[in-house]
Amino acid sequence: MTLGQTMQTNGAQEEPPPRRWSNLFRRSGPIRRTLRYVGILVLLLAATSVGGFLWFADTVTSLRAPDGVKADAIVVLTGGYQRIDQALGLLRDGAGRRLLISGAHPSASPNQIRRTTQGSEDLFKCCVDVGYAAIDTIGNANEITRWISDHHYRAVLVVTSNYHMPRSLLELRRLDRGTEFIPYPVVNSDLTRKAWFTEPDVLRTMLSEYVKMAAASLRWVAGMPQGTGLRTEEEIEKESVKPRH
Repeated sequence: MTLGQTMQTNGAQEEPPPRRWSNLFRRSGPIRRTLRYVGILVLLLAATSVGGFLWFADTVTSLRAPDGVKADAIVVLTGGYQRIDQALGLLRDGAGRRLLISGAHPSASPNQIRRTTQGSEDLFKCCVDVGYAAIDTIGNANEITRWISDHHYRAVLVVTSNYHMPRSLLELRRLDRGTEFIPYPVVNSDLTRKAWFTEPDVLRTMLSEYVKMAAASLRWVAGMPQGTGLRTEEEIEKESVKPRH
């Protein structure tokens, strides 16, 4: 190599290495493209969640107890004596032949429930069953559908709070598609207010129930496994001697 060639070579500027990292963050780069997709997905999920909650709230606040309804039997999901009072009134008026109180605590005897609700002793003796196995709404559905199967009922009134009704019906119909479940909501007075969403406790209850409803729907659609939500006989016997807190 001649001296001139050497000088020419040394004087030539070397090409800079490719700017790989900067390419990743350019407007059309993969990272920005991925972030855009993630942002769109987050917005869609947020819009779906808000829309779903608005639908749920409208459904719940629109629920009204039907007049003059009759069925083969009545079931009430525990969660307040107001629900049981309503169910006992329906039974007394002949809306159903028999009543199941589902999800009672094992320490609450039928006589204690009767005295608390001021129910008729004769009515409790002839036509009221108390279920102690259910722990949650899934357990209520299992306990109720077994009771329905044992008695061969075809149409059943479902008594529970209005905000709890959609999830209760979802779990019941998931297990038993042959029975007609007729909703009889116990209306929460707070939800009858036009501005109920300004009440923190009411809004918290509605949001919590909506999340549970969405999770139950997703579990049903996806075919995900779930527990029975039921106490065993041993657990019922053990808890029957414990005072409730």
